[in-house]
Amino acid sequence: MTAVDVHQHLWPAELLRALARRTTAPCARPAQGGWLVELPGEPAFLVDPADHDVVSRAAAVHAAGLDRALVALSTPVGIEALPAAEAAPLLEAWNEAAATLPDTLGWWGSVPLAAAAHEVVEAADAALDAGAAGIVVAAGALAAPEGLRRQAPLLHRLQERLAPLFVHPGPAPRAAPAAPVPAAWWAPATRYVTDLHAAWHAWAGWGRPRHPRLHVVWAALAGLAPLHAERTGLRGGPEHDEPDPFQFYDTSGYGPRALTWMACSVGTSQLVHGTDAPVVAGLPAEPFSVEASRALRTDNVARLLGTAWVAA
Repeated sequence: MTAVDVHQHLWPAELLRALARRTTAPCARPAQGGWLVELPGEPAFLVDPADHDVVSRAAAVHAAGLDRALVALSTPVGIEALPAAEAAPLLEAWNEAAATLPDTLGWWGSVPLAAAAHEVVEAADAALDAGAAGIVVAAGALAAPEGLRRQAPLLHRLQERLAPLFVHPGPAPRAAPAAPVPAAWWAPATRYVTDLHAAWHAWAGWGRPRHPRLHVVWAALAGLAPLHAERTGLRGGPEHDEPDPFQFYDTSGYGPRALTWMACSVGTSQLVHGTDAPVVAGLPAEPFSVEASRALRTDNVARLLGTAWVAA
């Protein structure tokens, strides 16, 4: 069976050139033989073209013992949260570049979250028709009942099309500008986790009842939000007596202790292999048996994405 990494990132040259035409964050400019990407509230980061060469990335996927990897736009940069007219050329650059990737590199489609509901749905349909495995949405856009209501037409369409939702850290449309952070590690260790927690709890309380069959995968183990399910229940929130069979968690960003705790909470059958490459270099050892680790890359991913996509 096909072995898949569900969480990688790629910066196509077309997208970087489109960002370079902007004068305010998010934007990009040439620097040190690559591109310096600026985003609101966080330190700029350097994109090395060697890390995003399609041929080299595909070779690295195979070298890791995998058959395919799914690449996504980096949602913390905030492109999808821009006003629709500003987001459009950037998302067009991403989706067009992603649609031409080799078979080894599948992709998550991105949509303009601040656009009118029918435009968001049309953008999702276009991405899925072009070959996207599903749609990635910033956790900030789903981190409250109001956000779930705003994105309900998109979520409904994904459920209709049997296409998964990938929830990844990132800001909501029309959100207040993020306060500057004191270090590059600060936002990933704080705001990203907070947004994932809020989105996971909002989904449990209001999203899942409205979209009972939608397949959802959470980046970075949803920031370990499921480990708080007992506290949520004790305070009158949703009960989590049984794992949700349509809810999955990618293993990026954490090590053996967190993976063990999550496996005890949601079951290894709901974990899927994700690396966040090339953002995170190197992975800690998984605390599972060979058979379970194989399932994270194969059987579990097939249930998330659908066997037809995995076998494509």
